[in-house]
Amino acid sequence: MTQPSTSNDQAPEPQPAASPLTRLGEAKWLLLAALFAALAAVIFYDVPSSSAFAFLVILCVVAGFIPRRTASRRVKLNAQREIRRMWPGTGMKVTLDALPTPCFVADGRGITRYVNQQAQVTYEGVKPGDPLSFSLRAPSLLEAFDRVCATGEAERISWIEKVPTETWYEAHIAPIYMPGNAVPDRMPGLPDFILVVIQDLTENRRLERMRTDFVANASHELRTPLASLTGFIETLQGPARNDPEAQDRFLSIMLDQAGRMRRLIDDILSLSRIELKAHVRPVSTVDFAEIIRHTADALSPLAADLDVEIRVHLPDLPVRIKGDRDELIQVTENLIENALKYGHDGQFVDVELAEQIEAEDHTWQMSVRDYGAGIPPEHLPRLTERFYRVDVESSRAMKGTGLGLAIVKHILTRHRGRLEVESEAGKGATFKINLPASESAETASVVTPA
Repeated sequence: MTQPSTSNDQAPEPQPAASPLTRLGEAKWLLLAALFAALAAVIFYDVPSSSAFAFLVILCVVAGFIPRRTASRRVKLNAQREIRRMWPGTGMKVTLDALPTPCFVADGRGITRYVNQQAQVTYEGVKPGDPLSFSLRAPSLLEAFDRVCATGEAERISWIEKVPTETWYEAHIAPIYMPGNAVPDRMPGLPDFILVVIQDLTENRRLERMRTDFVANASHELRTPLASLTGFIETLQGPARNDPEAQDRFLSIMLDQAGRMRRLIDDILSLSRIELKAHVRPVSTVDFAEIIRHTADALSPLAADLDVEIRVHLPDLPVRIKGDRDELIQVTENLIENALKYGHDGQFVDVELAEQIEAEDHTWQMSVRDYGAGIPPEHLPRLTERFYRVDVESSRAMKGTGLGLAIVKHILTRHRGRLEVESEAGKGATFKINLPASESAETASVVTPA
């Protein structure tokens, strides 16, 4: 296999024109055949020898002095075909392997010449020598590839794939002209290689859609209590101006709606603050068992109102983890409060903290289990979405904003933790969070509440 030159060599000097003797030597077999044909004509067909001799002289002059354009063009075409059969050099391969996105290198015929390591992971089974269409089947991409081959100009396209899930892709297709090729008069629009870089935009598009949905949902959630407040104020200024009973009833509803707006705004601000420091890992060491105990005590009045008992099972010794105390209180408070509100039919909420050791993975797992009606399985994958509610009416009756589990998910992401949800209809639900144990558990100082 021919390797392209990666140096900036100059184009080869043009060769001098071939001499008449050289051209006669190249045409020797043609002249020899003409000689035998002339002798046969003289012997068998009584052709005058002078005419045969004149024919041979003219043929020699033509072969020796007139250039053969067809042979010259054939040499150039053969050289260009040889260029098309080149394979990428080591320098190009190393560069492409360093890129984090799938990259394909193909020739002008659409044959794959090289795929980087990321492309081999993303597109299983792809290998050099196969047509590019075996791996990339998007019609718009293949059409753009043909245009780049024909024009020699780079293009950028995007497309959507619906199967197996909706994904967005963007491709940058660019021609590559290798320096120091053997053909000095290479025709434009015939690049040596075509580079195809694929970028997955699915996550970016989903985040963009999530932001749009968040603004729309937040506006909707705020618009409803605002409309209620406006209507009640107009009623109090008008028909209910002199009706004390109606005033008391409307003012009570207005207070509830104002409280709903306040909770929603507090959760939105809390979520925004968490997102701002999502990539900053906490450095403080806290006692996770003390945080759970503190939260359970704080929620005991709510449990008493709902006639639910909180049963806490914690280790006797401090459980030290790296974390932000206020954020971890918010996590435990959200989970235990949800269990009290939506699982109070079971009369018990179990909160347990246990150590989990698997190979080199050392974590502490907190589980919050209620014994209520449970969560239907079709809702489990979407529980942590913003403003998502299993039962809208029940959530609003319990003064929920639909942001609690979204806040929990973002806090756990910052703490390098994870959330698991298990539920069975009629048997309640269990929310489990896993947080990594502190690496210096024996010597770290525990952060205690002021």
